[in-house]
Amino acid sequence: MEATNAFDNIRSYSDDEMPRIVELLLGDPEFRRIIESVMPSVTWEDFSKKFRSYKNVAAFQADMISEFIFDLVGKSSAETDCSGLENVTPGTAYTFISNHRDIVLDSALLCVLLCKYGRETTEIAIGDNLLSYPWIERFVRLNRSFIVRRGVSGRQMLENSALMSKYIHAVVEKENKSVWIAQREGRAKDSNDRTQESVLKMLAMGGNGNFLTSIKSLNICPLSLSYEYDPCDYLKAREFQQKRDNPEFKKAEKEDLFNMKTGLFGYKGRIHFQFGKAINPKIEKMDVALSRNEQSAQVAHWIDTEIYRNYTLYPGNYIAYDRLWGHGICSDKYTDDDCEVFDIYLDKQLSKIILPNKDIPFLTEKFLEMYGYPVKNQLLADDAVK
Repeated sequence: MEATNAFDNIRSYSDDEMPRIVELLLGDPEFRRIIESVMPSVTWEDFSKKFRSYKNVAAFQADMISEFIFDLVGKSSAETDCSGLENVTPGTAYTFISNHRDIVLDSALLCVLLCKYGRETTEIAIGDNLLSYPWIERFVRLNRSFIVRRGVSGRQMLENSALMSKYIHAVVEKENKSVWIAQREGRAKDSNDRTQESVLKMLAMGGNGNFLTSIKSLNICPLSLSYEYDPCDYLKAREFQQKRDNPEFKKAEKEDLFNMKTGLFGYKGRIHFQFGKAINPKIEKMDVALSRNEQSAQVAHWIDTEIYRNYTLYPGNYIAYDRLWGHGICSDKYTDDDCEVFDIYLDKQLSKIILPNKDIPFLTEKFLEMYGYPVKNQLLADDAVK
Protein backbone atom coordinates (compact mmCIF):
# COMPACT_ATOMS: atom_id res chain seq x y z
CA MET A 1 0.00 0.00 0.00
CA GLU A 2 1.32 3.45 -0.92
CA ALA A 3 3.00 5.37 1.89
CA THR A 4 0.78 8.40 1.31
CA ASN A 5 -2.92 7.82 0.76
CA ALA A 6 -6.36 8.24 2.28
CA PHE A 7 -5.53 5.67 4.97
CA ASP A 8 -2.47 7.45 6.41
CA ASN A 9 -4.20 8.22 9.72
CA ILE A 10 -5.04 4.59 10.45
CA ARG A 11 -2.88 2.23 8.37
CA SER A 12 0.03 0.06 9.46
CA TYR A 13 3.54 1.20 8.56
CA SER A 14 5.31 -0.01 5.43
CA ASP A 15 8.77 -1.57 5.22
CA ASP A 16 10.10 1.69 3.76
CA GLU A 17 8.94 3.60 6.82
CA MET A 18 10.47 1.18 9.30
CA PRO A 19 13.88 2.92 9.76
CA ARG A 20 12.21 6.25 10.59
CA ILE A 21 9.74 4.69 13.04
CA VAL A 22 12.50 2.66 14.71
CA GLU A 23 14.49 5.83 15.34
CA LEU A 24 11.44 7.63 16.73
CA LEU A 25 10.86 4.74 19.12
CA LEU A 26 14.48 4.50 20.20
CA GLY A 27 14.44 8.23 20.91
CA ASP A 28 11.35 7.99 23.14
CA PRO A 29 12.29 7.85 26.88
CA GLU A 30 9.01 6.12 27.80
CA PHE A 31 9.61 3.39 25.21
CA ARG A 32 13.11 2.85 26.58
CA ARG A 33 11.76 2.60 30.12
CA ILE A 34 9.22 -0.03 29.07
CA ILE A 35 11.76 -2.09 27.10
CA GLU A 36 14.26 -2.05 29.95
CA SER A 37 11.56 -3.19 32.39
CA VAL A 38 10.27 -6.10 30.28
CA MET A 39 13.69 -7.15 28.92
CA PRO A 40 16.02 -6.66 31.91
CA SER A 41 18.61 -9.14 30.64
CA VAL A 42 19.23 -7.14 27.44
CA THR A 43 21.22 -3.90 27.42
CA TRP A 44 19.66 -0.88 25.74
CA GLU A 45 22.62 -0.72 23.35
CA ASP A 46 22.16 -4.36 22.26
CA PHE A 47 18.43 -3.92 21.90
CA SER A 48 18.87 -0.76 19.80
CA LYS A 49 21.42 -2.46 17.54
CA LYS A 50 19.15 -5.43 16.96
CA PHE A 51 16.07 -3.26 16.44
CA ARG A 52 17.88 -1.21 13.78
CA SER A 53 19.09 -4.35 11.98
CA TYR A 54 15.68 -5.39 10.62
CA LYS A 55 15.08 -4.49 7.00
CA ASN A 56 11.36 -5.26 6.94
CA VAL A 57 8.39 -5.79 9.24
CA ALA A 58 8.11 -9.52 8.47
CA ALA A 59 11.65 -10.18 9.73
CA PHE A 60 11.05 -8.03 12.81
CA GLN A 61 7.88 -9.96 13.68
CA ALA A 62 9.32 -13.40 12.92
CA ASP A 63 12.38 -12.78 15.09
CA MET A 64 12.17 -10.15 17.83
CA ILE A 65 8.40 -10.12 18.39
CA SER A 66 7.98 -13.90 18.17
CA GLU A 67 10.90 -14.47 20.53
CA PHE A 68 9.51 -12.00 23.07
CA ILE A 69 5.92 -13.32 22.94
CA PHE A 70 6.91 -16.98 23.15
CA ASP A 71 9.28 -16.22 26.03
CA LEU A 72 6.48 -14.29 27.73
CA VAL A 73 3.82 -16.99 27.37
CA GLY A 74 6.40 -19.62 28.25
CA LYS A 75 6.65 -17.99 31.66
CA SER A 76 2.93 -17.31 32.06
CA SER A 77 1.29 -20.39 30.53
CA ALA A 78 1.54 -24.16 30.59
CA GLU A 79 1.38 -24.66 26.81
CA THR A 80 0.41 -22.64 23.75
CA ASP A 81 -0.52 -23.95 20.32
CA CYS A 82 -3.06 -23.84 17.52
CA SER A 83 -4.91 -26.22 15.23
CA GLY A 84 -7.13 -26.05 12.17
CA LEU A 85 -4.47 -24.63 9.85
CA GLU A 86 -5.70 -27.09 7.25
CA ASN A 87 -8.68 -24.71 6.95
CA VAL A 88 -6.37 -21.83 5.98
CA THR A 89 -4.91 -22.04 2.48
CA PRO A 90 -1.43 -20.51 2.12
CA GLY A 91 -1.42 -17.54 -0.24
CA THR A 92 -5.13 -16.86 0.33
CA ALA A 93 -6.27 -13.78 2.25
CA TYR A 94 -8.80 -14.14 5.06
CA THR A 95 -10.61 -11.91 7.49
CA PHE A 96 -10.17 -13.73 10.79
CA ILE A 97 -12.99 -12.88 13.17
CA SER A 98 -12.56 -14.18 16.70
CA ASN A 99 -13.84 -13.96 20.21
CA HIS A 100 -11.87 -11.47 22.29
CA ARG A 101 -10.26 -12.37 25.62
CA ASP A 102 -7.01 -10.46 26.11
CA ILE A 103 -6.37 -6.87 25.01
CA VAL A 104 -2.90 -7.56 23.60
CA LEU A 105 -2.27 -11.30 23.47
CA ASP A 106 -5.19 -12.34 21.23
CA SER A 107 -3.71 -10.71 18.15
CA ALA A 108 -0.06 -11.02 19.21
CA LEU A 109 -0.33 -14.77 19.72
CA LEU A 110 -2.21 -15.19 16.46
CA CYS A 111 0.65 -13.57 14.58
CA VAL A 112 3.47 -15.46 16.29
CA LEU A 113 1.63 -18.77 15.87
CA LEU A 114 1.27 -18.02 12.18
CA CYS A 115 5.01 -17.27 12.07
CA LYS A 116 5.72 -20.52 13.90
CA TYR A 117 3.99 -22.50 11.17
CA GLY A 118 5.47 -20.56 8.29
CA ARG A 119 2.40 -18.47 7.51
CA GLU A 120 2.22 -14.74 6.85
CA THR A 121 1.02 -12.59 9.75
CA THR A 122 -2.19 -10.59 9.61
CA GLU A 123 -3.09 -6.94 9.79
CA ILE A 124 -4.67 -6.26 13.21
CA ALA A 125 -7.50 -3.93 14.21
CA ILE A 126 -6.77 -2.08 17.48
CA GLY A 127 -8.84 0.59 19.20
CA ASP A 128 -7.27 4.01 19.76
CA ASN A 129 -8.45 3.93 23.40
CA LEU A 130 -5.43 1.71 24.06
CA LEU A 131 -2.95 4.11 22.51
CA SER A 132 -2.38 6.38 25.48
CA TYR A 133 1.24 7.16 24.55
CA PRO A 134 2.69 8.04 21.13
CA TRP A 135 5.16 5.15 21.33
CA ILE A 136 2.33 2.63 21.69
CA GLU A 137 0.69 3.75 18.45
CA ARG A 138 4.00 3.73 16.60
CA PHE A 139 4.92 0.31 17.93
CA VAL A 140 1.60 -1.37 17.12
CA ARG A 141 1.45 0.18 13.65
CA LEU A 142 4.95 -1.18 13.07
CA ASN A 143 3.49 -4.57 13.99
CA ARG A 144 0.95 -4.46 11.15
CA SER A 145 -1.82 -2.92 13.26
CA PHE A 146 -4.32 -0.42 11.91
CA ILE A 147 -6.19 1.96 14.16
CA VAL A 148 -9.90 1.94 14.97
CA ARG A 149 -10.59 5.61 15.68
CA ARG A 150 -13.19 5.86 18.45
CA GLY A 151 -14.31 8.55 20.87
CA VAL A 152 -16.32 10.42 18.25
CA SER A 153 -20.03 10.49 17.48
CA GLY A 154 -22.50 11.01 14.69
CA ARG A 155 -21.20 11.75 11.22
CA GLN A 156 -17.53 11.44 12.19
CA MET A 157 -18.08 7.93 13.52
CA LEU A 158 -19.80 6.93 10.28
CA GLU A 159 -16.94 8.38 8.23
CA ASN A 160 -14.36 6.59 10.40
CA SER A 161 -16.21 3.28 9.98
CA ALA A 162 -16.41 3.70 6.22
CA LEU A 163 -12.69 4.51 5.99
CA MET A 164 -11.70 1.51 8.10
CA SER A 165 -13.92 -0.78 6.05
CA LYS A 166 -12.37 0.46 2.81
CA TYR A 167 -8.93 -0.14 4.32
CA ILE A 168 -9.80 -3.73 5.28
CA HIS A 169 -11.16 -4.42 1.80
CA ALA A 170 -8.02 -2.92 0.24
CA VAL A 171 -5.76 -5.14 2.38
CA VAL A 172 -7.72 -8.34 1.72
CA GLU A 173 -8.78 -7.84 -1.90
CA LYS A 174 -6.00 -5.76 -3.42
CA GLU A 175 -2.96 -6.76 -1.36
CA ASN A 176 -4.10 -10.35 -0.75
CA LYS A 177 -3.17 -10.07 2.94
CA SER A 178 -5.19 -11.28 5.89
CA VAL A 179 -6.81 -9.19 8.62
CA TRP A 180 -7.77 -9.96 12.22
CA ILE A 181 -10.66 -8.23 13.92
CA ALA A 182 -12.56 -9.05 17.10
CA GLN A 183 -16.21 -10.04 16.74
CA ARG A 184 -17.28 -7.08 18.86
CA GLU A 185 -16.01 -3.77 20.19
CA GLY A 186 -14.17 -4.55 23.40
CA ARG A 187 -13.96 -7.85 25.20
CA ALA A 188 -16.99 -9.92 26.20
CA LYS A 189 -16.17 -9.68 29.88
CA ASP A 190 -18.54 -12.51 30.82
CA SER A 191 -17.22 -14.71 27.94
CA ASN A 192 -20.71 -14.87 26.41
CA ASP A 193 -19.27 -14.29 22.97
CA ARG A 194 -21.57 -12.78 20.36
CA THR A 195 -20.66 -11.33 16.96
CA GLN A 196 -22.05 -7.82 16.77
CA GLU A 197 -24.04 -7.32 13.60
CA SER A 198 -22.83 -3.71 13.62
CA VAL A 199 -19.28 -5.05 13.07
CA LEU A 200 -20.45 -7.00 10.02
CA LYS A 201 -22.33 -4.01 8.63
CA MET A 202 -19.20 -1.91 9.10
CA LEU A 203 -17.14 -4.52 7.25
CA ALA A 204 -19.60 -4.45 4.36
CA MET A 205 -19.49 -0.66 3.98
CA GLY A 206 -16.21 -0.52 2.07
CA GLY A 207 -16.84 -3.23 -0.49
CA ASN A 208 -18.55 -3.34 -3.86
CA GLY A 209 -22.09 -4.51 -4.41
CA ASN A 210 -24.69 -5.52 -1.84
CA PHE A 211 -24.13 -6.73 1.73
CA LEU A 212 -23.55 -10.38 0.83
CA THR A 213 -21.22 -9.62 -2.09
CA SER A 214 -19.14 -7.29 0.06
CA ILE A 215 -18.95 -9.70 3.00
CA LYS A 216 -18.10 -12.61 0.73
CA SER A 217 -15.15 -10.68 -0.74
CA LEU A 218 -13.58 -10.57 2.75
CA ASN A 219 -13.44 -14.38 3.03
CA ILE A 220 -14.35 -14.54 6.72
CA CYS A 221 -12.75 -17.33 8.74
CA PRO A 222 -13.93 -17.67 12.37
CA LEU A 223 -11.18 -18.18 14.94
CA SER A 224 -11.69 -19.56 18.46
CA LEU A 225 -9.42 -18.37 21.28
CA SER A 226 -9.31 -20.40 24.50
CA TYR A 227 -7.36 -19.52 27.66
CA GLU A 228 -7.54 -21.92 30.60
CA TYR A 229 -7.26 -18.98 32.99
CA ASP A 230 -7.84 -15.30 32.41
CA PRO A 231 -5.48 -13.27 34.60
CA CYS A 232 -7.80 -10.27 34.16
CA ASP A 233 -10.85 -12.17 35.44
CA TYR A 234 -10.81 -10.45 38.84
CA LEU A 235 -10.56 -7.05 37.15
CA LYS A 236 -13.55 -7.88 34.97
CA ALA A 237 -15.55 -9.14 37.97
CA ARG A 238 -14.70 -5.99 39.93
CA GLU A 239 -15.87 -3.84 37.02
CA PHE A 240 -19.18 -5.73 36.90
CA GLN A 241 -19.85 -4.79 40.53
CA GLN A 242 -18.68 -1.22 40.02
CA LYS A 243 -21.10 -0.80 37.12
CA ARG A 244 -23.88 -2.49 39.08
CA ASP A 245 -23.39 -0.17 42.04
CA ASN A 246 -22.85 2.93 39.89
CA PRO A 247 -24.38 2.86 36.38
CA GLU A 248 -22.30 5.94 35.51
CA PHE A 249 -19.01 4.21 36.36
CA LYS A 250 -16.26 4.51 33.75
CA LYS A 251 -12.76 3.08 33.93
CA ALA A 252 -9.88 5.50 34.29
CA GLU A 253 -7.44 5.66 31.39
CA LYS A 254 -4.74 3.94 33.43
CA GLU A 255 -7.06 0.93 33.91
CA ASP A 256 -6.58 -0.19 30.31
CA LEU A 257 -2.80 -0.08 30.73
CA PHE A 258 -3.05 -2.12 33.93
CA ASN A 259 -5.32 -4.62 32.16
CA MET A 260 -2.78 -4.90 29.35
CA LYS A 261 0.06 -5.55 31.78
CA THR A 262 -1.96 -8.05 33.82
CA GLY A 263 -3.04 -9.93 30.70
CA LEU A 264 0.51 -10.10 29.38
CA PHE A 265 2.28 -11.24 32.53
CA GLY A 266 -0.44 -13.04 34.52
CA TYR A 267 -0.75 -16.82 34.52
CA LYS A 268 -2.97 -18.21 31.75
CA GLY A 269 -2.59 -21.96 32.04
CA ARG A 270 -3.12 -23.67 28.68
CA ILE A 271 -3.82 -21.59 25.55
CA HIS A 272 -5.25 -22.88 22.31
CA PHE A 273 -6.27 -21.17 19.07
CA GLN A 274 -8.49 -23.07 16.62
CA PHE A 275 -8.97 -21.92 13.02
CA GLY A 276 -12.47 -22.73 11.85
CA LYS A 277 -13.83 -23.13 8.36
CA ALA A 278 -14.39 -20.06 6.19
CA ILE A 279 -18.07 -19.24 5.84
CA ASN A 280 -18.18 -18.32 2.13
CA PRO A 281 -19.70 -21.71 1.17
CA LYS A 282 -22.62 -20.89 3.47
CA ILE A 283 -22.96 -17.35 2.13
CA GLU A 284 -23.16 -18.69 -1.42
CA LYS A 285 -26.29 -20.64 -0.45
CA MET A 286 -28.01 -17.82 1.43
CA ASP A 287 -31.42 -16.66 0.31
CA VAL A 288 -30.78 -13.30 -1.40
CA ALA A 289 -34.42 -12.35 -0.76
CA LEU A 290 -33.70 -11.93 2.94
CA SER A 291 -33.47 -8.38 4.23
CA ARG A 292 -30.07 -6.89 5.01
CA ASN A 293 -30.76 -7.21 8.73
CA GLU A 294 -31.72 -10.85 8.31
CA GLN A 295 -28.60 -11.50 6.27
CA SER A 296 -26.29 -9.90 8.85
CA ALA A 297 -28.02 -11.85 11.63
CA GLN A 298 -27.49 -15.11 9.74
CA VAL A 299 -23.81 -14.37 9.05
CA ALA A 300 -23.28 -13.49 12.73
CA HIS A 301 -24.96 -16.78 13.71
CA TRP A 302 -22.64 -18.79 11.44
CA ILE A 303 -19.56 -17.08 12.85
CA ASP A 304 -20.71 -17.63 16.44
CA THR A 305 -21.55 -21.28 15.85
CA GLU A 306 -18.14 -21.98 14.33
CA ILE A 307 -16.38 -20.18 17.20
CA TYR A 308 -18.40 -22.04 19.84
CA ARG A 309 -17.85 -25.48 18.33
CA ASN A 310 -14.10 -24.90 18.17
CA TYR A 311 -13.53 -23.77 21.75
CA THR A 312 -10.97 -25.81 23.68
CA LEU A 313 -12.58 -26.39 27.06
CA TYR A 314 -10.77 -27.07 30.34
CA PRO A 315 -11.89 -28.60 33.66
CA GLY A 316 -12.57 -25.15 35.15
CA ASN A 317 -14.99 -24.38 32.33
CA TYR A 318 -17.02 -27.51 33.02
CA ILE A 319 -16.95 -26.98 36.79
CA ALA A 320 -18.22 -23.41 36.39
CA TYR A 321 -20.96 -24.52 33.98
CA ASP A 322 -22.16 -27.28 36.31
CA ARG A 323 -22.29 -24.93 39.29
CA LEU A 324 -24.35 -22.35 37.41
CA TRP A 325 -26.52 -24.31 34.99
CA GLY A 326 -25.45 -27.92 34.48
CA HIS A 327 -26.37 -29.57 37.78
CA GLY A 328 -23.58 -32.12 37.29
CA ILE A 329 -24.16 -33.07 33.65
CA CYS A 330 -20.48 -32.39 32.89
CA SER A 331 -19.12 -34.23 35.95
CA ASP A 332 -17.28 -36.72 33.73
CA LYS A 333 -15.12 -33.86 32.47
CA TYR A 334 -13.39 -33.13 35.79
CA THR A 335 -12.23 -34.76 39.02
CA ASP A 336 -12.38 -33.85 42.70
CA ASP A 337 -8.78 -32.69 42.39
CA ASP A 338 -9.79 -30.40 39.51
CA CYS A 339 -12.51 -28.91 41.73
CA GLU A 340 -10.01 -28.26 44.49
CA VAL A 341 -7.57 -26.57 42.10
CA PHE A 342 -10.37 -24.43 40.65
CA ASP A 343 -11.62 -23.38 44.09
CA ILE A 344 -8.13 -22.41 45.24
CA TYR A 345 -7.73 -20.33 42.08
CA LEU A 346 -11.15 -18.72 42.53
CA ASP A 347 -10.43 -17.77 46.16
CA LYS A 348 -7.05 -16.32 45.18
CA GLN A 349 -8.57 -14.17 42.44
CA LEU A 350 -11.45 -13.00 44.63
CA SER A 351 -8.97 -11.93 47.30
CA LYS A 352 -7.40 -9.50 44.81
CA ILE A 353 -10.60 -7.49 44.53
CA ILE A 354 -10.62 -4.42 46.75
CA LEU A 355 -14.01 -2.72 46.98
CA PRO A 356 -15.66 -0.86 49.88
CA ASN A 357 -18.81 -3.04 49.68
CA LYS A 358 -17.38 -6.20 48.22
CA ASP A 359 -20.25 -8.54 47.24
CA ILE A 360 -18.71 -12.03 47.32
CA PRO A 361 -21.81 -13.94 46.03
CA PHE A 362 -22.21 -11.53 43.10
CA LEU A 363 -18.51 -11.60 42.25
CA THR A 364 -18.43 -15.40 42.47
CA GLU A 365 -21.34 -15.63 40.06
CA LYS A 366 -19.52 -13.38 37.61
CA PHE A 367 -16.41 -15.55 37.83
CA LEU A 368 -18.47 -18.66 37.14
CA GLU A 369 -20.13 -16.97 34.15
CA MET A 370 -16.72 -16.12 32.65
CA TYR A 371 -15.63 -19.73 32.79
CA GLY A 372 -19.03 -21.36 32.23
CA TYR A 373 -20.37 -19.52 29.17
CA PRO A 374 -17.98 -21.21 26.70
CA VAL A 375 -19.40 -24.60 27.72
CA LYS A 376 -22.99 -23.35 27.58
CA ASN A 377 -22.52 -21.91 24.11
CA GLN A 378 -20.66 -24.94 22.79
CA LEU A 379 -23.41 -27.26 23.98
CA LEU A 380 -26.05 -25.07 22.32
CA ALA A 381 -24.03 -24.94 19.09
CA ASP A 382 -23.55 -28.71 19.05
CA ASP A 383 -27.29 -29.25 19.57
CA ALA A 384 -28.10 -26.82 16.75
CA VAL A 385 -26.12 -28.76 14.14
CA LYS A 386 -27.32 -32.23 15.10
